[in-house]
Amino acid sequence: MKQSLQLRTSQHLALTPQLQQSIRLLQLSTLELHQELETLLTENPLLERVDDPLDHAVRLLADGAINTSSSAADAGMEAPAIREEAAASTEQNQEAEAPASNDTMSTNEDDWSFDDGHHGAAASDDEDGRPQLGAAQTTLREHLLEQMRLNLREPRDRALVELMIDALDSNGYLTETLDEIHASLPLELCIEPEELAFALNMLQSFDPAGVGARSPAECLALQIRRLPRIAFVTRRLALNIVETQLTLFAQRDFTKLKKILDCDDEDLRDAQTVIRQCKPRPGIAFTADDSDYVVPDVIVRKSGNGWQVLLNQDVMPKLRVSSMYANIMKQNRGESGLGSQLQEARWLIKNMRQRFDTILRVAQAIVERQRNFFTHGAVAMRPLVLREIADTLGLHESTISRVTTQKYMLTPHGMFELKYFFGSHVATETGGEASSTAIRALIKQLIGAEDQKSPLSDSKIADMLGEQGMVIARRTVAKYREALKIPPVSLRKSL
Repeated sequence: MKQSLQLRTSQHLALTPQLQQSIRLLQLSTLELHQELETLLTENPLLERVDDPLDHAVRLLADGAINTSSSAADAGMEAPAIREEAAASTEQNQEAEAPASNDTMSTNEDDWSFDDGHHGAAASDDEDGRPQLGAAQTTLREHLLEQMRLNLREPRDRALVELMIDALDSNGYLTETLDEIHASLPLELCIEPEELAFALNMLQSFDPAGVGARSPAECLALQIRRLPRIAFVTRRLALNIVETQLTLFAQRDFTKLKKILDCDDEDLRDAQTVIRQCKPRPGIAFTADDSDYVVPDVIVRKSGNGWQVLLNQDVMPKLRVSSMYANIMKQNRGESGLGSQLQEARWLIKNMRQRFDTILRVAQAIVERQRNFFTHGAVAMRPLVLREIADTLGLHESTISRVTTQKYMLTPHGMFELKYFFGSHVATETGGEASSTAIRALIKQLIGAEDQKSPLSDSKIADMLGEQGMVIARRTVAKYREALKIPPVSLRKSL
C-alpha cells in the first residue's frame, strides 16, 4: 500500500487556558474561590491583593509605638503603564464580551476594586473592629469530674467513678455493662461487682439528670424521679410508661396505652407532659458542634421600583497588578522575563470580573421570574428550569448550572442557594403548572394548621390540594412530606 500525504480541514473545540480558568472560577464556591486565590497569589508575584484582611488591625512599629499610617493610600497606588495597557485591552474586549452593567464594578481590569461604598472605615465602637474570643466550652467529662471531686474523698471510689465516666459516650450513656467493665479490670485490684454498682449509682446522681443510663428508658426514668413538683400519681404513671410501654408511647398508640395502663385521657396527657420535659440525650448539651456559616454571594432588597439585586461586597476580592513589578517591567522594557506572569495576572482579574458579572446577571434573571416568591413567599414560587434562564441570557445551560451551584442569595425570606429557585412542576386542572416548591409550602401550611387530635393523612392532603386545582397523587404528597422531615399521620397524633 502506497503512502501519501493528505491535507484535511476540520473543526474542533479548543479550550484555551484563559477559558479553562474562567470555567473553573465560575463553578467554585466563595470559600473555594478564596482558597484558589491564595494559591494564585503565592505563585504569581505580579498579582497582589488590595483588601488586606489585617488592614484595620493595630500595627506596631519597631520601637513599640502604634503605626497610625493608613494602608489605604498605598492601596491606591497604580502602575501607569499597566493601567494604560489594561484600558486598551478593555476597549478591545468590550464588544466581544458585553458584560452586564453594575454600578459598583470598576471598569479597570487591573484594579479589582469596589470602593464606591467603602466599608473599610474604622468602626465607631472599638470592639467592633476586633475579633472576640469565645470562652472554652466545658466538656461532659470535665463537668462530671468536678462533681466527683466535690462528692467523693476516697481515692478508690474516685477511681471507680472516673472509670465509669470514661465509659460514657457523647450522649451521656454507659455503653458497656457492669459485667463487661468488671471483666476488663485486673484481678489483683480485687474489685467487687457491688463496688461498680455503687460507682454507677453515684454517677447517676450527678448533673445532668439521666447521665450514666444504659438505655433510653432508664435515662428518662432517672430524670422523671428527679423532676420537682410532680404529683405522685402522675409521676408513677410516667415511670410506668417509660419503663414498660415506651415503644407504644413513641408510636403514639394512645388507645392501647389507656387500655393497658387503665387510665383516662387526662391522666395520660399529664404523664405525657412530664415525659416531654425530659431529655433523651443528656450529654448533648456538652458537645461542641462546629457551626457552618454561609456567606451570600448576592443580596436582594426591596426598592421603590421592585426588587434590587446587589453583589455582596465582602466576598469580592480586590486584585491588582503589583506596582513594584510593573515599574521594573517599565524600566527594563519587557526584558525582565515576567511577561507570562503579567498575562496570567490580567487573565485572572478579567475572569474574576466576568465571574461576578455572570452571577449577578443570573441572579437578576431569577428574581425577575420569581417576583411573586419575594412578595408572597414560597407558596407563590413558579416552575423554573435552567433552560429558561440560559435562553434569556444567551448562555449555555451548563454555565447556569455552574453559577447556581454553591452560590447563595440573601432575601427577606432567608438564605437560599440559587438552585432553590429551580424546580419541577405539577399540572393543574386548568392546564397550568404549579411549582413543586410551592406545593411543599402548601403541604407544610396544611399540616401546621391541622387538628392534632385528628391529623391529616396523605390522601386527605392530596384531596385538599385537588380542591385547589392541583393534580397530585398521594405518593407524591408522601414524598414531599418526607422531604420536609414531617412525620407520618400516626406520629403526629396527640391527645
